[in-house]
Amino acid sequence: MSGIEGLKKVLESIILNPKYAPFLAVLKAARNGAVYGAKVRFPHALVMIFLFRSGTVQEKMKLIFRATRTHAQNLAKYASIYKATMLLLRYMGSEPGKEGPYDTFFAGLLGGYVVFGRRSKRGHISSVSKQIVIFVFARVVLSLAELSIRPSAGIIRNNELSKRIGHDAWPVFAAVSWASVMWLFRWYPDTLQSGLRSSMDYIYVQSDHWDNLRNFLVYNK
Repeated sequence: MSGIEGLKKVLESIILNPKYAPFLAVLKAARNGAVYGAKVRFPHALVMIFLFRSGTVQEKMKLIFRATRTHAQNLAKYASIYKATMLLLRYMGSEPGKEGPYDTFFAGLLGGYVVFGRRSKRGHISSVSKQIVIFVFARVVLSLAELSIRPSAGIIRNNELSKRIGHDAWPVFAAVSWASVMWLFRWYPDTLQSGLRSSMDYIYVQSDHWDNLRNFLVYNK
């Protein structure tokens, strides 16, 4: 036990040394990305695949673990690239050691392209990567919309007008979003993401078909 305790003390002296903190933060970010990705993806994949995918239990479990691994790997890679790029830019700027105003943008740009933007050798982009990017994009658009009416930073400088737009914008946004997705699903379903298309088919198309009480109430025809 003394050897293990001695090794533990050596490792702790390294990770607690401020000199190494910026570099160890890259490793820590990769670890956090992997853990968060696994925590988020596993329960989601478990539910969606068992509910909506056909196949044996073994085949479904393989899909679940593949999706979980991809999500964890993607977030770990992105986090490490982002943190490493931020560290590099900090010492390459006009004021070494100080973060520049656009460092986060360029670090995110590089990480986003390398991890989520490139296609596989077969020319495909994984569905997990698409889902992550769409998730991020939706929140970016909402944030930019909010920022655009903020008097201190946006195009609307009047406080009262800003509050009124902020209050009324959500109902309009919600209505237009649902109107658009239903129109697309009706006339151009191939353009929708497969998971969304599958869930909408289950709710709105399969609800039109039954031939007995059992597949009317218990399951779809």
